[in-house]
Amino acid sequence: MNIETKTFKGYVRPDGRVGTRNYVAIIPSVFCANSTAEAIARQVNGAIALRHPVGCTQIGYDFELTARTLKAMGCHPNIAAVVVIGLGCERFSSHELYEGIKESGKPVAHFIIQEEGGTTTTIAKGVEAARKFVQWASQLKRQDCPLSELMVATKCGGTDATSGLAANPVVGKACDLITAQGGSAILSELNELIGTEDQLAARAVTPAVADKVYDAITHIENHLQSRIDPRFPTRNALISPGNFVGGVSTIVEKAMGGVHKSGTSPIVDVLSYATPPEDGKKGLFLMEYESQDGEVVTGMIGCGAQIVAFTTGRGNPTGFPFVPVIKITGNDHTYEHMKENFDFNAGGVIRGEGTIDSEGERLLDMIIRVASGEMTAAETIGGNELFVIARR
Repeated sequence: MNIETKTFKGYVRPDGRVGTRNYVAIIPSVFCANSTAEAIARQVNGAIALRHPVGCTQIGYDFELTARTLKAMGCHPNIAAVVVIGLGCERFSSHELYEGIKESGKPVAHFIIQEEGGTTTTIAKGVEAARKFVQWASQLKRQDCPLSELMVATKCGGTDATSGLAANPVVGKACDLITAQGGSAILSELNELIGTEDQLAARAVTPAVADKVYDAITHIENHLQSRIDPRFPTRNALISPGNFVGGVSTIVEKAMGGVHKSGTSPIVDVLSYATPPEDGKKGLFLMEYESQDGEVVTGMIGCGAQIVAFTTGRGNPTGFPFVPVIKITGNDHTYEHMKENFDFNAGGVIRGEGTIDSEGERLLDMIIRVASGEMTAAETIGGNELFVIARR
């Protein structure tokens, strides 16, 4: 396959980034505005509401994560326009959210429930604004874009033995093909990479980046150690019952399988949660965070990922409100048993009917089709569970 000829059809945004989807987002600045935001989205085809439980009574880094993440969602290239809904007395000001999104150059409207005189009036004004945005966004056309404009987030969930043997290496190969063309991929879940830091650091582009790799994994390990409570010994395991039943019995086995999602490309930097790379920097990144499905996926999307490659040997139906999540397994039984939840079966690697290279190329073709508008299983089912703002 000549990947030099590969492009995808995306939506070019005012800030130059490229989207794979074209939604209007209704974003509440605080949980008190969730129902209002959802009421607006229900009345406007093409709009989505980003429900969350935070925005007030937070301080310090916890507060910063909320502000950073909500701004990143609004600025994301898969979003064409935004309606911000505030309450009026929350700690995270809806004005700050509005101004942060406005800097991206996309259309954004802003309504505050207390200032509008209540819920009903706010919903009416929000619906009017969202309908105008959707009508405008429907006129935008997809354009041919190089793979250098694509960023793929990688994730494991419901891991079994086939994940490390087939699904993860296939994702890694697809990521190598993307980064070879100037595109980007993100590896995270650092608590499940403990023990692989030497391997990862050896792939860093500079000694400074290698130090960042060591620091990130050490920080996660120390954080996990601080949370171990001897009063509850049965609650301290890093391996889930599903992992164990699926043939992954230790965190070392899980780490050695999970690292394959990154392929073999050099690591160009370590990103903070929901923080895009420096302008012009592309390639394979690590993101500092642990493995909670929703939180880590949201963070990688906040870094700019327009697609998620999600491997699962046990089966997982979850999706994200405005980013397509491609579900991949290496387990033939799981694929046949939960076919409606899957997009790609890498089981041919285990059966000997395909290689990691050939299946990686096949997965890249699917990634390009999805980036160009083909819907994933999670999108057709309506899964949106993976939007979760991290709290510390």
